[in-house]
Amino acid sequence: MFEDTIIAPATAIVKQAIAIIRMSGADSYKIINKIFSKVVVPNGKQVLYGYLSDNREVIDQVVLVCFENPNSFTGEDIIEINCHGGILITNKIIKLLIKNGARLANRGEFSQRAFLNGKLNLVQTNAINDLVNATNDTSAKIALNNLQNKNTHLIRAYRDELLDIIANIEVNIDYPEYDGVGDLTTQQLNQRLIILQQKINDLVTLSKVGKIINEGINVLILGKPNVGKSSLLNALMNEDKAIVSDLPGTTRDIVEGKINLGPLTLNIIDTAGLRKTVDKIEQIGIDKARQQVKTADLVLIVADNYLDLVNLDRDVEELIKAKQYLLVLNKNDLPNVAKVGTAKNLVAISALNRDIKDLIDKILLLYNTEDIIKEDQLILSNIKQISLLEKVANSLKNAYNNSTSGFPVDIINVDLHEAWEILGEILGENYEDDLLSTIFSKYCLGK
Repeated sequence: MFEDTIIAPATAIVKQAIAIIRMSGADSYKIINKIFSKVVVPNGKQVLYGYLSDNREVIDQVVLVCFENPNSFTGEDIIEINCHGGILITNKIIKLLIKNGARLANRGEFSQRAFLNGKLNLVQTNAINDLVNATNDTSAKIALNNLQNKNTHLIRAYRDELLDIIANIEVNIDYPEYDGVGDLTTQQLNQRLIILQQKINDLVTLSKVGKIINEGINVLILGKPNVGKSSLLNALMNEDKAIVSDLPGTTRDIVEGKINLGPLTLNIIDTAGLRKTVDKIEQIGIDKARQQVKTADLVLIVADNYLDLVNLDRDVEELIKAKQYLLVLNKNDLPNVAKVGTAKNLVAISALNRDIKDLIDKILLLYNTEDIIKEDQLILSNIKQISLLEKVANSLKNAYNNSTSGFPVDIINVDLHEAWEILGEILGENYEDDLLSTIFSKYCLGK
């Protein structure tokens, strides 16, 4: 149990109808009884109406929502003060609580206390932050599934599987005279390691897709000058964000925007037209465009001529060879733009007329989220957790390679122990205080 009692605004301090101030800690009831018009005693969950006063001067008319430990979000006594949402009043109440023994919470300290008091595991606490910062339906669904702890049993199942293998190996090391254990260190061991490694690799793959969807898909618009790249950006954004002109080379720098398509968020980047130029400023923009390809998840190659799309310049082919891309035939409303070709990744649009539905449908098809949002599917969208999963997969791979190479089982067990420990770290069962402080410092105040 923590010694101090913390408070924080759970809603933004702005002019609004209702503001909520959250207090958690052992002295919550003691502090509130110094300033509330009624005596408040711990009694499970209760809602009370009354007044807050400072030296008999009434500050506000409030509603208290009280939670007695351990049945609260943090596992401590929690009192939430629902007050009128004026900036002045909210700040007065916060100062009043501090004056009577509370302190202002650090970012994420409520969630940190919930974790340390065993109310949430580390996957769930990360899900809280992901849910607050969700930019699309899919990222919100992933976060909600993880917050409800529907799927973290899979991590525990992998740990239990590893622990069973480790236990069998250690029995074999300590009691080699027992029959029936030796088989595990050969065919059975290898088979179990292959299956477990594949499960971890599948989880890594899905989680990386989930991370991209959570952060937004980086969509780069690429093409020659004057083919309608800026018009496409404006059409996607549904606003005139980029300058559109008949003059080639109008876009000389990176123009960015973000849109929500429901299940997906697109981080759209318009670039300078790729061509040879003697204009130094334009050349800088072209160089930037080439650099942007490295971080792009999806490249839209735009042209107003079908032949330009099917016969890409060699340097463009080289740029996108390892990238997911779509061929976008623009200006299909013009009679001189031939609507031909049946390429799988080809789509015809009219950016100027904002006729881009087929392109949107194509992108949604490329990033189908059905497998991602299954309720029984665990997705870890936190980069730290994904890197830990990759370490688990690598440890299992090392164990398998050592096993098939004839290494002693005690050597194999070192990698298995490492994998087991790392899975515990993902759940937060093994942690360092400094690491926790770093994780929770990224959360909102009051969470």
